[in-house]
Parts: sequence; structure tokens; C-alpha cells
Amino acid sequence: MTELDRATIAAMRRSYGEEGMKESEIASEPFGQFHRWLSEAATNILVVEANAMVLSTLSNGAPTSRTVLLKDLSPAGFTFFTNYESGKGKQIAGNPAVSLLFPWYPMERQVIVLGTATKLPLAESEEYFATRPWGSQIGAWASSQSAELESREVLENRFDEFATLYPKGTAVPKPEHWGGYVVTPTSVEFWQGRHSRLHDRIRYLQKNGGWEVLRLYP
Repeated sequence: MTELDRATIAAMRRSYGEEGMKESEIASEPFGQFHRWLSEAATNILVVEANAMVLSTLSNGAPTSRTVLLKDLSPAGFTFFTNYESGKGKQIAGNPAVSLLFPWYPMERQVIVLGTATKLPLAESEEYFATRPWGSQIGAWASSQSAELESREVLENRFDEFATLYPKGTAVPKPEHWGGYVVTPTSVEFWQGRHSRLHDRIRYLQKNGGWEVLRLYP
């Protein structure tokens, strides 16, 4: 494989399309607009996992990011599930301010959410855990997420141990260290690529119990 030189990297660019965002056509609040875009992303064969989002948290004042999956969208906010003892779980416990990024590149779109993450009620986490595939349930028990792992063999042995404890076809209880968060947004920005880098940026800001809609320079 040939390495790319600096000039080649610097020259990487594409011209975005003509389709834009008109204030007269967007929803009055961000959840309706997000539902619309998510539905379009989910039916676009070029988008891999439309509900994938980059979650950024703060660790000692420094940002860190990883990809998680959106599992619910409600008036309360954006929901995802993880190991509470993972790096992101510990960081959220220390500072619940987070951002979410939905990168729908094939559609020349992205959505950025700023907000606060809080744990879901136990019953809601248990309800969702019960719907997960058996292998994912066992994996939640087997993985001490973010902790140092001696070898792949150790992980697979732990999986086998919990698979023996909770055989396929039996009810697998939710681990205490696993559950959901809901990110309550204070800002949701929709970005649509446009020609000549004159992109459309529409930001919804929470204000006085409602939403203020702003258009930003690209």
C-alpha cells in the first residue's frame, strides 16, 4: 500500500450538492427534525448503522470520543446503553456534560448534540437488557469494559464461564454495572453540505422551556 503524501492529503476534497435546508421546511423543534433525518439515513443503503453516534466525554478536562448506538429518542432526549464502570461511565460520573455526533457522510449531513447525560431508571435498563440477543447479554457480564485485558483467551474464557452460568434459552439478569443513559439536549445542530462550502447550519437552542432556531455561518 502506497503512503499518501502531504500534498495528496491536502488536495482531498469533494463538491457538495445543491440540496439545502430552508427554514420554511424544517421542524419547529429538534426532535421532529432529527426523526426525519434519522428515517432518511436508515433507508439510505450507503449509510452503515444510521443510529451510530460519536459520544464525547471529558476526562480531567481533556475530551475523549468513541462510537455508541442510539437506542431510543424521546422528549427526554437521546438514549444509549453501556457499562457504567467503563471509561465513559466514569467520565460521565465526574462530568455529565457530553456531545453526540451523527456522521451521515453519504448524505452530506451531520447532527451535533450538546447536553447532559443522566442514568436511566433501573426498570428501563432492565427492560432493554431483556431484549438484547443472548450473546450480547453474556458479553455484558464477561467484559470489564475499558480495563486492561491480559489476552483474548481470558475474555473468551470469561464468556464461556457466564454462558455456562446462564445457558442459552434461560433468562439472563442485567449486571449491576450495565445500564442506560439519556442525554438531555441543550443544543442540536443540523449540518447539510452545500456547494462552494456554503453549507447550511441550523441550530436549535433550548430557551425558556422552548427552542430557538438559529442559522449559523458555515
